[in-house]
Amino acid sequence: MDSIIINLLLVALFILLTAFFVGSEFAILKVRTTRIDQLISEGNKKAITAKKVTQNLDYYLSACQLGITITALILGELGEPTVEKILGPVFEYYGLPAALSTVLSYALALSIVTFLHVVFGELAPKTLAIQYAEKMTLLLAPPLYWFGKIASPFIFVLNGSARLLLKIFGVKEAGPESVYSEEELKLIVTQSYEGGEINKTELSYLENIFAFDERELRDIMIPRSDVITIEKNLPLADMLAIIDEQEYTRYPVHHNGRFIGFINTKEMLTDIAAGRTSAVDAFIHPIPRFQQTASIKEAFLKMQQTRTHMALIMGDTDKAVGLVTMEDILSEIVGDIEDEDEGPSPIPAT
Repeated sequence: MDSIIINLLLVALFILLTAFFVGSEFAILKVRTTRIDQLISEGNKKAITAKKVTQNLDYYLSACQLGITITALILGELGEPTVEKILGPVFEYYGLPAALSTVLSYALALSIVTFLHVVFGELAPKTLAIQYAEKMTLLLAPPLYWFGKIASPFIFVLNGSARLLLKIFGVKEAGPESVYSEEELKLIVTQSYEGGEINKTELSYLENIFAFDERELRDIMIPRSDVITIEKNLPLADMLAIIDEQEYTRYPVHHNGRFIGFINTKEMLTDIAAGRTSAVDAFIHPIPRFQQTASIKEAFLKMQQTRTHMALIMGDTDKAVGLVTMEDILSEIVGDIEDEDEGPSPIPAT
């Protein structure tokens, strides 16, 4: 009886170990590495070990497979004799032949152990690992890490043998894939929205970012006919009247039929309020130019680097056909943006 109890305890132990390896395998595959990095920055010590495991997935997945295989083999060896010892007296009581008792014991042992192994050792931990990947990873990563250290000779031999076999068949080894294509990222974003991880506004922002590479400046530019400009040689009083009427912050400046830059009215009005009467030229800033077929992303990066809020859009004849502002570009991501001194308007004056 003592040996039966010991065997039953061993069966329970190895089912628990199987659950550990299965849960570890699915948890480290499911958990987000960015979340692990965040936990590390917050001072979570368990996350440091989890980071070591998730950074070396190939090795620790092999460790999990080794553990699952070993526990499955031991369960198979323990199951049949344990069930036979339990049911032997029952079969003997009913006078069943020894051969039939052996067959029934084996069949029952296989059924019971398989049921326990699959339900408690695999399905349950797999479900928990998928639903609670972060918690399961933090819980299971430390013991998995040390199991990987202890079993390292076996893991290296097994991994080396697998690589050699694949090499014979011409399959080249590839490192862990950590880069996603744009289509994969779009799918992840959509799934995150459907799963409640991000809201509709955030989904819209991300979708607009993906569209950056696909859209050209002519899709968002303000036509030349709608742009309010200021003539360089315009009398100051007339210039101030335009500024007072339109209430924009920046205006393109033209001279002799061409654009020469833009002015920031805050700088000009501050100078006037201080009693200085500098010429208009002192307030004219260079304005970048882009072809209308240039991508929004290209313009955004250039304007960001030069800290310029306004750019001219050039047509096929190298004449200005429109204007784009930083607000126009950002609006493609976050929607309409109001200038600090004005309401929303199609006329660019940031």
